[in-house]
Amino acid sequence: MPRTTTEPDRRPFRPVRRLLARTLSAALLLLPAAPLTLVPGPGVAQGLPTLGDTEREGLSPLMERKLGEEIMRDIRSDRDYVDDGPVSEYLNNFGLNLVSIHPEVRGEAGFDFQFFMVRDPMLNAFALPGGFIGVNSGLVLAAQSESELAGVMSHEIGHVAQRHIARMLGQQKQNSMIQLAAIVLGALAGVSKAGGDAAMATMMGGTGLAVQRQLNFSRDAEREADRIGFQIMRDGGFDPSGMVTFFGRLQAASRNYSDAVPPYLMTHPLTTERIADIQARIREQRYKQRVDNPEFQLVRARTQVLQNDTVQGLRDSAEKFQEQLKQNTKLQTAAAKYGLAYVYYRQNKFDQADAMLREAQEAAIPMKTGIMFGSLDIDIKIARKQSQQAVQLADSLRQQFPISRTIARQYADALIGARRTEEAVAYLRDQAQLYRSDAQVQQLLAKAYAAQGKQALQHLALAESYALNGSLLAAIEQLGIARRAPDASFYDQSQIDAREREWKAQWKDQQKDQKERG
Repeated sequence: MPRTTTEPDRRPFRPVRRLLARTLSAALLLLPAAPLTLVPGPGVAQGLPTLGDTEREGLSPLMERKLGEEIMRDIRSDRDYVDDGPVSEYLNNFGLNLVSIHPEVRGEAGFDFQFFMVRDPMLNAFALPGGFIGVNSGLVLAAQSESELAGVMSHEIGHVAQRHIARMLGQQKQNSMIQLAAIVLGALAGVSKAGGDAAMATMMGGTGLAVQRQLNFSRDAEREADRIGFQIMRDGGFDPSGMVTFFGRLQAASRNYSDAVPPYLMTHPLTTERIADIQARIREQRYKQRVDNPEFQLVRARTQVLQNDTVQGLRDSAEKFQEQLKQNTKLQTAAAKYGLAYVYYRQNKFDQADAMLREAQEAAIPMKTGIMFGSLDIDIKIARKQSQQAVQLADSLRQQFPISRTIARQYADALIGARRTEEAVAYLRDQAQLYRSDAQVQQLLAKAYAAQGKQALQHLALAESYALNGSLLAAIEQLGIARRAPDASFYDQSQIDAREREWKAQWKDQQKDQKERG
């Protein structure tokens, strides 16, 4: 069901993102780094840079991924992590398409890239260890084309591909990496406290000389990421000038920030030399105009609503969409009406949402809009208790988009709403086997079991979802509830015992790591 909040202001994600980025940058810049070398790759006219002997690095690919996953557990638990199916699916499809242009960016570690959004009006994006790339909602809204968005995301892919974090940690012992994780996680945990700025000042104190000594490497890393990003954009048919255009917008935006520098420029030093280098490369290429996927504008409209879902925020978004309608272009009209339909849905005005969505769909004909319209249509039908229609639409869309995780979950939710719980459970159990790391599938499975009155299985599924999200204590607590359920069978008790042993062992390991970090 849609949710609105009457809070006057939400706790912003912005300080978390800024402090995380600064902490990573400060901690990494203090460490010695190996020189960068560019070596042509096989079969590529301008090959991506190679990394050399990674066996001598202090941070192995496995440890790098583990560090990234640990950071992501804390990010996912933050209220401003955007866990929205259509937006997440678009970002991952878009990002993985960029990765597929030059698959070698996965490196010898074969990183499984994941892209996500955080609710933050600041213009920022960031690459975490192990292939996790985040973008702020404000950056998506500021991007005027997919080429601009591709410029930023390709640059971040370049940082991951070159394993800049691992290379900056070269020749460091493993406990240094554990300390880095502690610094990052400490920043995430304590950022909202009153002493956050003072803590950062203390952490940064006395490091100016070391940071200055590593600044040249930082600029080299940025140029290297630029070059990789440029090659991805060029070979993917994007307009490489989008990278320069967006960098220029970032510089212009600096006057809007109290510290005079947008977060992206703080963590990604932008120099005139870098811009000139990209411009020189662009002049060497034949201009190719690229038409954006209409889905991009729909995602921007949805992001506008998600960025501030307070009562006032929804009103402000509605006003912006009304102004957008005055542009009188086909795509902008469709996007504005889609945005209004989503606003109405979040305001629980389901009849208005349904009517406006129909207008948006008519305005978008014959554009290809992916799952955007259909996904919202399913949500509206479920909210209006049109359960059978929701099932029929979801079933049709999952045939059309067989790999869409969003539609798959909505199909299961529609089955539950239609009281076809046996079908929902069977479908979700299959999904759980196919996608073992999908916490939302386990949450839906718990919902289906609850509708059947199967308490033990309900809490077992909830436990699985909590564990997948990194909340081991909550998962273990759910196991205790499942064990005490009156319908817990011998098989259920055996499964509970096995899971409890496994998760308690993991919890002890986590506690041991935290103790070693001090």
